[in-house]
Formats: sequence, C-alpha cells, structure tokens
Amino acid sequence: MTPADIDRAVRTAATDGTYPDGGAGRFLSVAAVAALARELGCPAREVERAALAAAICPLRYARNLRAFSLEEQARLLGATAALIGLGGLGGGLLENLVRAGVGTVRGADGDVFDETNLNRQASLRNSRRGRAQGRAGGQAGRGRQSVGHLYRPQRLSGCGRHAGLARRGGRGRGRPGRPQGPAGPGGGGPDPGHSLVTGAVAGYTVIVATVMPGACSPVEMLASGGAGPSAEEVLGCPSPAVMTAAALQACEVVRLLAGRPPALAGKALLLDLETMHADTVAFS
Repeated sequence: MTPADIDRAVRTAATDGTYPDGGAGRFLSVAAVAALARELGCPAREVERAALAAAICPLRYARNLRAFSLEEQARLLGATAALIGLGGLGGGLLENLVRAGVGTVRGADGDVFDETNLNRQASLRNSRRGRAQGRAGGQAGRGRQSVGHLYRPQRLSGCGRHAGLARRGGRGRGRPGRPQGPAGPGGGGPDPGHSLVTGAVAGYTVIVATVMPGACSPVEMLASGGAGPSAEEVLGCPSPAVMTAAALQACEVVRLLAGRPPALAGKALLLDLETMHADTVAFS
C-alpha cells in the first residue's frame, strides 16, 4: 500500500465537524482509524500521520489542539521515547505519553510489583502483585492510543544504576534513565535524541529537570554519594507527589518530541507540595 493510497483512503473516510472551541475541521474517528489500518495493512499510527498531513485531525487528539498544531501532533506520532523504570514515575509518564500520541515508547524495568506500590503506581492492580513492572506497564500502555510499546522486563546492564544513568544521560549516547525521558528523532527544533528528562520524589518534594547533551546533571550537583537509606525511603512517595512529577516530566518530554525548546534545560524545578511553593535552580 503506497502513501498515496493511504492518503486517498483517509480523505474519503474523514468527516466534517467542529473542534471543542467551535472551530470547523475535518476529523477521523477512532473506529475509522482502526478500520483503515486493517484494510490497508498498516499500523494505526501511520493512518493517523497521513490524516494529520492532510490537515485531518484524528478525533482522539481533538482536545490536544490547539495546544499542539497538526504538524506537532504528527511529529509526536513519529517520535520515540525511552523509559527506564515503569513503576511510579514511569507508569504515570507512560500514561501521559501514550495519551499525548507519542508513537513509540521503549521501556525497561527489572522490578516486580509488591503491595507497597499500591499507593502510587498507575498500572498496578491487586491482580498484578508479583508480576514484572515492565510487563504490566506495557499492557497498561497498549491499546489506548496508536502507540507501539516495547519493553524489557529486566534491569539495564552496564550503566544500569539510576544515578549513573542520570549522570551520564546528557553527556553520552545512552538512553535516558530513571529518571525517565525522551529519545527521539531530530528534524526541526532541538534534537531530543540524547537528552534526559529526570524526576525524583521524596515525601511531598518534587524535582524535575532536563539535561541536554553535554550539560550538567542534577545528580552531579545534588547526589551525596553517601551510604544509608535514600530520601524517598525516609520521607515516602505519596501518590500526589509521584503523579505531579510524572505530569511535569511528560510536559517537558512532549515539548521536546514536538520540536519545541525545553523549558527546564540547565535548571531544575523544585516543588514543595505541602506549602505549594515552587522555585527553580540553575546548574552550571
């Protein structure tokens, strides 16, 4: 099936309608996307990309617009994000990315769910206790959007430690680490391919930052390298803080993958959710 064939089929299946703000548009329903994908023998996201290229909005993204242009939505569908960790932060971030329309998400996680995860992890249910977080996260992500989700139910070898990944994510060629972030294609705007969006939670304190290639990481500035329990283990990780961190990370990841400049490059956003106080700290 050629791109011209897909284009013709998409234009035929599209219907007139209105955006939520009342503006006129051409739309393609979820059912139409699925039917065309079966008929044409191609992934649903390719049908959606063809629709966007023809100024037709897949109806599932109608409320993304006008936050994103049709061109930016098409760019998201063609992008790839890498998630190292699919638990609390990673599960929330996966949820946001697939609903935003990021076309491919690659995840890795070597942990299993236990009962202490029930307070915060979006993809955890009682029936999934003891199962690999990567597998459950993948099942939670599939089927919700036109997204391809690939995962490894294992820890990464070599630089698999979280601090090591965060420290090297912006400087080297590896995947962003857990702290989670994007790895995607270039083409217009900043190249997100080797950038890292990092997040951490301790109690009601949230930290989110973006590390661009060659830049300094928050881990280098803040990690003590000492022994003993982590701040998360001492202060806990309540759901509102975890969901807030994941949402803020998703905002920055989607900005990068849509071709926009990062809002947090070279600095960290710090939130105290108990006092609702926010501040930014620059890294140099």
